[in-house]
Amino acid sequence: MYLAVAFGLFAGFLFAASAALQQHVAQRTAKADNIADELFSKSLVRPLYDLVRRLVRRPLWLLGWVTNLLGFLVQAVALHFGSVALVQPLLVTQLLFAMPLSTAWARRWPVFIEWFGVITISAGVAVFVAVREVAPVGGEPHRYRILLAMVIAAGLVFLLVTAAAGRRSLWHATLVSIAAGICFAISAVLILLTTDDLLHRGVLATAIDWPGYCLALSTMTGLILEQGAFATGSLSAAVAAMTITNPLASYLLGVLAFRVKPPTSAGALAALAVSGALLIVGVAALSRSPTVRKTDVAEEVFARESEPQLPTQRTGEQVSTNPTSTPDSG
Repeated sequence: MYLAVAFGLFAGFLFAASAALQQHVAQRTAKADNIADELFSKSLVRPLYDLVRRLVRRPLWLLGWVTNLLGFLVQAVALHFGSVALVQPLLVTQLLFAMPLSTAWARRWPVFIEWFGVITISAGVAVFVAVREVAPVGGEPHRYRILLAMVIAAGLVFLLVTAAAGRRSLWHATLVSIAAGICFAISAVLILLTTDDLLHRGVLATAIDWPGYCLALSTMTGLILEQGAFATGSLSAAVAAMTITNPLASYLLGVLAFRVKPPTSAGALAALAVSGALLIVGVAALSRSPTVRKTDVAEEVFARESEPQLPTQRTGEQVSTNPTSTPDSG
């Protein structure tokens, strides 16, 4: 259990570093190449493809991608030593690591709301790990239930992305981030299945089994949706929605899709409720930090500056509405 917790926290750090790099580049690329407005159109496929095609040419984004890949590898090690229901909620700590990274990037000291979020999330993680029976440590996967969960998750992702198309920044980022969080939760389960295949059945058996291919698809879908959420602004909504959805969906999958004993005692259920409440409050607090809000304000200013301006009417003059009209010569 302790190795699972240690590697889970390390994966959270790597994901935080990756998000800091990729979000910074994704927003600048979307604005510089005029893709931001296209991401709000009725179709998301082409704008997301154009965005990713440009991002892969940016060295800083590629560095973030490599860091993200290392995070997935460390996450796989953590899942080898612990269950999905134990490891995935620990990834909320990526916000703990993202806070000093973001404040260092902005060259300022953390403010009260950021310290409050850090302490609250730390308390939630401590309760989650310390109280017995809250997080099942092991359990054999139930493949038919996992397949059913994947079908349900695919339908939810499709509905969320469809609902996000054409909406404003806040709702767009929130819905797309929830879809990305669901994809990453499914990826965590598939990482566990793929790792188990590699260790116990060998490379050939893994190559002809379905979890590895589904893992590639769910992870790639989640990463693309994540970049779309980062690029469309409203970073506070994206951070909060994705960070809450991933561990919540993962915990439900870890309890319902694996042969484990869910928490039943009054003490364990109370600890689970307290831990969940602390994590949600902490995530909401950190998502409202000045660094995140500064990004949102910058996006709003950019949107206002991009709107066409009406001609300014001077005192005593009339603004003509006919573009072909000319002044009287007589």
